[in-house]
Amino acid sequence: MIGVFFLFILYFILNQVFFGVYEKSHSFLDKKKLNLLYIYHCFFYGVYTWYAYNNPSDSHGYYEDLVRHDGGGWFSLFGTDTTFINFLAYPFFQLGFSYDMLMFSFAWLGYLGFFYAYLFFKEKIPLDIKVFKNIDLFTLILFFPNMHFWTASLGKGAPIFLGLMMFTYAIIQPKKRLFLLVLSSLIIFHIRPHVFMFVAVGAVLGNMSGKEKIPFWQKALVFIGLTGVLILVQDKILGVMGLQNSDNLIEDFQAVSSKNAEDLSSAGSGVDMSSYPLPFKLFTFWFRPLFIDAPNLLGIITSVENLIYLLLFIKILSLRFIKFLKKSPALVKMSFVIFLMASFAMTFVMSNLGIIMRQKSMVMYFLFFVIYYYLAQKKYDKLIRLRRLKKKLKEKREHPELITE
Repeated sequence: MIGVFFLFILYFILNQVFFGVYEKSHSFLDKKKLNLLYIYHCFFYGVYTWYAYNNPSDSHGYYEDLVRHDGGGWFSLFGTDTTFINFLAYPFFQLGFSYDMLMFSFAWLGYLGFFYAYLFFKEKIPLDIKVFKNIDLFTLILFFPNMHFWTASLGKGAPIFLGLMMFTYAIIQPKKRLFLLVLSSLIIFHIRPHVFMFVAVGAVLGNMSGKEKIPFWQKALVFIGLTGVLILVQDKILGVMGLQNSDNLIEDFQAVSSKNAEDLSSAGSGVDMSSYPLPFKLFTFWFRPLFIDAPNLLGIITSVENLIYLLLFIKILSLRFIKFLKKSPALVKMSFVIFLMASFAMTFVMSNLGIIMRQKSMVMYFLFFVIYYYLAQKKYDKLIRLRRLKKKLKEKREHPELITE
């Protein structure tokens, strides 16, 4: 525990360094809120550590892999999927970090994910939005407990979340943030190659269809660049489901998906989604468990959070939202595409509520961004209408001779 306390102080100091660097270009940066968020996230490190000591957890497997490593060196662990997590953890392990210290270090990576989420939300949406009468929506989004629980441990959850949020922040100004864009792309690809595909396709479609006036050559460069990368790494992406040698991708994907779903549904928190229509599959992925099917205490807490997700989602169920989406900027369209593509893909292979709760933490922030931007746009439009109305009333008071019967 002394080692964890030392890391708590060390990473807190490093956070202040990050804040100092970014506040030069982001005047909105609120250190007090971000420090509170750090303490809050560290609390969930404690919760997850307790959970891991009392339940099966992949974090133990990662640590045991490091203990059993044959000494082939750091780069012998370089690869995709599980191997890459060992690659990230190896330098810390070599420094003598215990299991708890490694858990805390990965929890800090998860916190950095929230930091970059904070930056990209606030940079693109300066307006404050209240929901449920008097609750600040952005604060609510930042402090959702399920999002912190699954990003506070040794495993894929923390670094993939960091990669996704860093990528979204970097894509706002790709030329200025090229290093972050490349680094985040590498992190996403090496942890989950198929998620990198969703991100790349989302970035291309958003860039091509956004309302911003972007020169054609820039759009073409993004399209050719990301398409080329996808072609180069297609075997890695298809290899996630063993489809790299497939002659019929659709049939083979359906077969593998059915097999995976059957295996997952046999677990203690499994749900048989094979016969569900697509809308109900998506509903299950986004909003379950919902109280009646909560498998445990964690499921009950998650059910409360899922209910809030559902209530927020209801706010965009309107024709007005569709009109907004058509005219929305590239980042909104990119976020929406990533969210939908990931959701569609995962509903075919997820039949276990525990896995669903963990996996959807990767993509829910993209939905939150779309909802937040939509509500902010509504508020902005309302403010503009009120401003115009006040201007007309002022003109009538100052120039009553202009009033006609």
